[in-house]
Amino acid sequence: MASAAPQNSRQMTCDTEIPDFLDTLLRDFPAPLSLESPLPWKVPGTVLSLEEVEAELAELAMGFLGSRNAPPLFAAAVTHEAVSQLLQTDLSEFKKSPEQEEEEEEEEEEKAPVTLLDAKGLARSFFHWLWKACSQWHKQLPLAAQAPQRQWLVSIHAIRNTRRKMEDRHVSLPTFNQLFGLSDSVDRAYFAVFDGHGGVDAARYASVHVHAQAAHQPELLTDPAAALKEAFRRTDDMFLWKARRERLQSGTTGVCALITGTMLHVAWLGDSQVILVQQGQVVNLMEPHRPERQDEKARIEELGGFVSLMDCWRVNGTLAVSRAIGDVFQKPYVSGEADAASRELTGSEDYLLLACDGFFDVVPHHEVTGLVHSHLIKQNASGLHVAEELVAVARDRGSHDNITVMVVFLRDPLELLESRAQGTGDARADVGSQELPTGLSELETNTSQSS
Repeated sequence: MASAAPQNSRQMTCDTEIPDFLDTLLRDFPAPLSLESPLPWKVPGTVLSLEEVEAELAELAMGFLGSRNAPPLFAAAVTHEAVSQLLQTDLSEFKKSPEQEEEEEEEEEEKAPVTLLDAKGLARSFFHWLWKACSQWHKQLPLAAQAPQRQWLVSIHAIRNTRRKMEDRHVSLPTFNQLFGLSDSVDRAYFAVFDGHGGVDAARYASVHVHAQAAHQPELLTDPAAALKEAFRRTDDMFLWKARRERLQSGTTGVCALITGTMLHVAWLGDSQVILVQQGQVVNLMEPHRPERQDEKARIEELGGFVSLMDCWRVNGTLAVSRAIGDVFQKPYVSGEADAASRELTGSEDYLLLACDGFFDVVPHHEVTGLVHSHLIKQNASGLHVAEELVAVARDRGSHDNITVMVVFLRDPLELLESRAQGTGDARADVGSQELPTGLSELETNTSQSS
């Protein structure tokens, strides 16, 4: 799939599509849901912790509104309004009675009891606040829901491939500020790919919570890379608690990119990757976390684990990645500490490509620019379906894994073709891949080793 909006028609659609959408929505839902009415969208599980409520309800609302083709900026803004109103109410009525849980044999640090809330009751109350916000905004639309916004061309395609289940998840959130009520002058857009293993629970959880955690980190305004790292760590902690309670064993790698004004910030765990293409040249932004990396191998062995070669290098004979969210039974050998890096954008950047290992295991970095360039020529400079072609290339080269590819254009594809025709880009170059052992060349890095 792909998302885009024509630049020259944006103001006209802002003036018409939001009122039209609200007319239709309120005609279909003329009153708040009754206690007997079925919920219009799937509830996220049976219980939620207080820390999970905002992100889970935001995901529920964005899914519901997106299914009805709500304008994205409006959907994000009204979701934030409804969630904020709900969180100001007394949520104690949704508190679940504590269940007797089996004692964990392993020692755990003492923690304050976690309050669990009834997810279905919360969702019903939330839809009341969403209906109320839509009704009020139908009469008078606030500026936050109609402010001009940079338009992004994002091409996304994901396939299950030959695997039994689809365990990848991805996030494309150009409306980051509106969803979290950020009103400063910095434009923000967030993109991520999560590659689950052992089930989809961890990937789904990370796709809902990492960006929400980042939005609430104090460092977001001063050090976004540090905010992303902390968001990964907090999400891992939250999911591990859920995994122990619900007997979940899944994990997920992940990579995300947060663009704040003229800065690019990336963070990652495991072997999902992001690359930047600038004037036809590949810029390596990161080095995947694999057990055979000397620093990762040393870290694992210092903790008492081991790295062995089977069909590939594996942690304790099991996982082929050394860092991930989840994997409760492989902690701390499989670390939940992300690495992050930042880079200034000059305006000469072409696009970002985020993908899971199902793509990068068979398509090396240096071939990406040629593949994208050929697609743009064939499609008359339309980049809407470039991710679909890249996924097809990976599948045809023998990838059997789930495959997810996301291409975020930073310049108009037509401009990229014109620049290439003038000889300003060389797709064969691989800028900065040799200078640093970690592959973080030309970057201001923010990394740490877990212990």
